[in-house]
Parts: sequence; C-alpha cells; structure tokens
Amino acid sequence: MMKESKEIVPIPEGVNVEIEGKLIKVSGPKGELQRELDFPRISIEEKDKEIVVSTEIPRRRERAIMGTFASHIRNMMMGVTEGFERKLRIVYSHFPIQVKVMGDVVSISNFLGERKPRRAKILGNSNVQVSGDEVIVTGIDKEMVSQTAANIEQATRIKRFDPRVFQDGIYVVEE
Repeated sequence: MMKESKEIVPIPEGVNVEIEGKLIKVSGPKGELQRELDFPRISIEEKDKEIVVSTEIPRRRERAIMGTFASHIRNMMMGVTEGFERKLRIVYSHFPIQVKVMGDVVSISNFLGERKPRRAKILGNSNVQVSGDEVIVTGIDKEMVSQTAANIEQATRIKRFDPRVFQDGIYVVEE
C-alpha cells in the first residue's frame, strides 16, 4: 500500500494566504493574486505558516500535478513580494523600429519599413516601459508577464525571409 505524499510550501513574512475550496488568494506588499487550483484526489490546506499540497494516492500523475500546484503557489508568493521582470532588446539594421505603449497594446511601427504598425497585447496587470532600445515588462503575475513578453517578441517574427540574414526584431534577453 502506498502512503500519502505531500509538498510543503513555506509562507514568507508579510504574505497572507487564504484558501476557499479550490480558490487560493495570496496577498502581499505588491498586490494580490488569486488562482483556482483543482485536480481530483489532490488537497491544498494551510497549516501553521506553510501550505501543504497532498494526495492520498501518490501515482506518477498526482505527484506531477502536486509539484505543479506547489510551483504555482511559490510563484504567486514570489510575485506579491518581489514581482517579476522581463527585459527585451530592440534590434534593427536598417529601418529604425519605433515602439510605443498605447493602453493595453504595444505598437511596433516601421518594422522592416512596413507601413502598418504591428501590435502586441499586454495581458493582466503587466506594465511595459520603453527606454531607448530596451523594453521592460514588469508585474506580479509570472504567467502574464512572460506571455506579454512573448507577445511582443512574436509580433516581430519574420516570415518568408531568412532569419539568419534579417535579424531585426524584439528579443527577450533577460528573465
């Protein structure tokens, strides 16, 4: 008979965690995040300054999902205390690329001399700043910050040209 398996996530100082059924709310100095974590046979509970993610039947799949849930909770705690940041670099050889933030969209104009600007969506509460040839994406939700950076990078993807020759674009350089 297999015994119970569990992952323990310590709660850092200044972080408050509330668990209401499958909804986990994490609040800290930088803000509040909430996420629904639901999988059969996996329970999440708070016990004296730590969160215990456990399963009664520790099969391979349940152990994998347990680790994923523990990672999500760690990332939420890290986000509300430190936040996340992605740095992107604007690279061009001939046509200078202009990048502007307009509400919840990043507008990339004059890319390879194109007349119509390309657009990338800013997700969640991510914040995008453009300074010179550097674009900085910051926020408390790791997934939203990473996806916003990926959207900006994908907006300048070059089709039907050799990427070894046409290296223009906006690329993630630091995570």
